[in-house]
Amino acid sequence: MSLMLEPNPIQIKEEKLYRELGLTDQEFSMIENILGRIPNYTETGLFSVMWSEHCSYKNSKPVLKRFPTSGEKVLQGPGEGAGIVDIGDEQAVVFKIESHNHPSAIEPYQGAATGVGGIIRDVFSMGARPIALLNSLRFGELDSPRVKYLFKEVVAGIAGYGNCIGIPTVGGEIQFDPSYDGNPLVNAMCVGLIDHKDIQKGQAKGIGNTVMYVGAKTGRDGIHGATFASEELSEKSDEKRPAVQVGDPFMEKLLLEACLELVQNDALVGIQDMGAAGLTSSSAEMASKAGSGIEMNLDLIPQRELGMTAYEMMLSESQERMLIVVKKGREQEIMDLFLKYGLEAVAVGKVTDDKQLRLLHHGEVVADVPVDALAEDAPVYHKPSVEPAYFREFQSIENEIPSVADFKETLLQLLQQPTIASKEWVYGQYDYQVRTNTVVTPGSDAAVVRIRGTRKALAMTTDCNSRYLYLDPETGGKIAVAEAARNIVCSGAEPLAITDCLNFGNPEKPEIFWQIEKAVDGMSEACRVLNSPVIGGNVSLYNETKGTAIYPTPVVGMVGLIEDLDHITTQSFKKAGDLIYVIGETNPEFGGSELQKYQNGKIFGRAPELNLDKELKRQKQLLAVIKQGLVSSAHDIAEGGTAVALAEGLFGTDNLGADVLLQGDATVALFSETQSRFIVSIRPEFREEFENIVEDARFIGTVTNTGELFIKDEQGEIIIQTNVQECEEAWRGAISCLLK
Repeated sequence: MSLMLEPNPIQIKEEKLYRELGLTDQEFSMIENILGRIPNYTETGLFSVMWSEHCSYKNSKPVLKRFPTSGEKVLQGPGEGAGIVDIGDEQAVVFKIESHNHPSAIEPYQGAATGVGGIIRDVFSMGARPIALLNSLRFGELDSPRVKYLFKEVVAGIAGYGNCIGIPTVGGEIQFDPSYDGNPLVNAMCVGLIDHKDIQKGQAKGIGNTVMYVGAKTGRDGIHGATFASEELSEKSDEKRPAVQVGDPFMEKLLLEACLELVQNDALVGIQDMGAAGLTSSSAEMASKAGSGIEMNLDLIPQRELGMTAYEMMLSESQERMLIVVKKGREQEIMDLFLKYGLEAVAVGKVTDDKQLRLLHHGEVVADVPVDALAEDAPVYHKPSVEPAYFREFQSIENEIPSVADFKETLLQLLQQPTIASKEWVYGQYDYQVRTNTVVTPGSDAAVVRIRGTRKALAMTTDCNSRYLYLDPETGGKIAVAEAARNIVCSGAEPLAITDCLNFGNPEKPEIFWQIEKAVDGMSEACRVLNSPVIGGNVSLYNETKGTAIYPTPVVGMVGLIEDLDHITTQSFKKAGDLIYVIGETNPEFGGSELQKYQNGKIFGRAPELNLDKELKRQKQLLAVIKQGLVSSAHDIAEGGTAVALAEGLFGTDNLGADVLLQGDATVALFSETQSRFIVSIRPEFREEFENIVEDARFIGTVTNTGELFIKDEQGEIIIQTNVQECEEAWRGAISCLLK
């Protein structure tokens, strides 16, 4: 038990102890000015977590303002637990993505598990029932024991939590690259459904109303988790192991059901998840948003360990906890409601009118600070931004066509690259059928979950090719949004909105800040053109190890609406005799491509170009023919180019093959990663109607029942002839083979 003697205010100032908590000299003197005195240790702790990048976005706020955040269907944009978009019939979809990168680098199983738990709470704190989980993961190459360990444990942590709580993990994406060797990325996304009437806000309204603590007890886990997430990983990071929380999915399942019953009760005024910075952020943010204050007696906080200090209780990030505000006089019925689920609900404080966060402990006032100073008025920095030298160098490199000696062998090698290879080893560990609404399971362009009692469904995906972003952050940012939208459209859905997780290096380095700015500019432009506003998300900076940053990785989570279950489309070819089309022209674009990385072991040059107007036109035309029932299969052409996309369309089919003829240079036609392209198959009788609507579609061949993939060049010479089964075995077995 910790009865440590806390340093007094004079010591904190003179010995500069605040620096250890992540505050700068300038920030500490700002706090002194705000309070009119030197803060005590608990108060210093409150400011240190609330002013960390993780909670305040102090370095990224100026850039985040560039995102388009509103739209006719947006019911809730950034600023609450999760964003909400209208899907008609008084229903809405609620979704958000968040990172748990630093904890996962140190304690991968619990880091990933609690990342899943936290994002689920963000969704049900809005009053929504979570219906699906997705993730986006990044690791180093699978040739080092440490990366294999991180990969296996992260996947086990995601599976462990999601499977136990009974929410299907339906999709995601994984890339492997040396830039993530020391700093994996674990981004978790949750999607929920809500009726408009049930939407909740995290606000502490009504002077005199009661503040209640519900859920698990508070322990000493996760103290300073938010600060830890706002610094680079180093040799000493393992010492931060106590900063990683431990999750209990069974407790969370009870909390979820109790909270969904609670939102039907008119005694509830406001509800917020205790996420990063735990009790501190939930209390300060709920009061600040409502223009009120909160007074809490910490003696009443349910505690898992003896002798906890005010500092420890306020900064703990123990999982499965919520803070709620209820109407005065109705506490007992709320206690009874939670008791039914075996959970504690304890009155710990009240809403006040003085805009202060006042904390009592052992009969003394241990903190008294303005809530706005902690939340809304945290400092904001406009960091210097400098274009890196490498970018100018890459831009001056001409697009050259790599030389390929053996096209078939190259295709087989690309199919075995972990970024392209089947992720079945991963999603085979996830329960993606629980609740029996999953219509399109992991492995296609987007996952699809039906909405019970309607003909509607939701398509969802996570996307980001960070190699393109490294080469050219602005273009790469556009591509991340466009590719997500392509995946949604290929499944028969209309894109609704995005949530993003901006994973970057240290923003205090001007070259990194430049990457952030440019990526956000590109994403913003794509969101505007493709009519997919940003409704929320998360920023994860300081993703560096030993001074080397990860590739810029702004992951895009997108949800789309399928108006009728008949519109659902998947990527695999359906029937021999169907006609195969490529939508879009192909140019020699190999910068950041799988072929370039396979041949050179590194990436360089220019990212593929993207014309957003062309992108929008093709997406709209493709969605139109899908809705008219003209399309048998649709698949976007992504990593590895047309050859890989053709092979993927044949995997999992019943001995189908394809016979196609490609125009232009063979290497370009097969492996270029030109954007805004799709492979589509249709029944022969729809040919004329399809070609009339989709302007950029070019007929390339037919689906056969031979189980062979034949690709010819424009002279009619066979450049690839391969057995589909051989390709599929190479693709399916690659990751498990690397892990052995």
